[in-house]
Amino acid sequence: MRDEKISDFLTRLADRVPAPGGGAVAALHAAQAAALLGMVARYSTGERYAEHTLSIERIIIKTDELRFTALRLAEDDAAAFTAVTDAYKLPKDTEAAKAARSAAIAKALIGAGKPPAEVITVAQLAVELAEELLPIGNRNVITDIAAATEAARAAATTARVNVEINLGGIKDEQARAELATEVAKVDDIVARAERITAAVREEIGK
Repeated sequence: MRDEKISDFLTRLADRVPAPGGGAVAALHAAQAAALLGMVARYSTGERYAEHTLSIERIIIKTDELRFTALRLAEDDAAAFTAVTDAYKLPKDTEAAKAARSAAIAKALIGAGKPPAEVITVAQLAVELAEELLPIGNRNVITDIAAATEAARAAATTARVNVEINLGGIKDEQARAELATEVAKVDDIVARAERITAAVREEIGK
């Protein structure tokens, strides 16, 4: 996926195929958020920003890591969703086959919940970095901090529904609890993203 042309990816996304779907889109939102923050950080280097050099360098490293993580999660999500559809296609003509199919579905649903749950974490980290970058970043690209947080918010809210759709079929209580914990982070991510965007809009409106 990481080497695919955008137009080719969008064609696959629009096609009647199980994957890629919303989970991959959520991960790509997160990747774009990280990339935008990395760009702002790179525009915030040099003598003018010398007092923030260590913070900016750390943000650059961290946003690059998040970008690559999010791309991996886009690929993981597509693979995990395919595993779910494959599990539902298993035979159920005997009791043994039914039991094996049910077990495969249960395992696949847990697997499908994990990539979007990790995307929520990436989105949270992106918002945290945006909060740190906002007061020290290059004011000429401050709107890109808002754009990044909006992308992170979209990543989190999109990932949330992709976790929730899998939660309905997961019976393992520990797995359900772990996924639910990630989902619970989203409202805070949204609120923090809104505050960042509001602060940017207030500044550019002066």
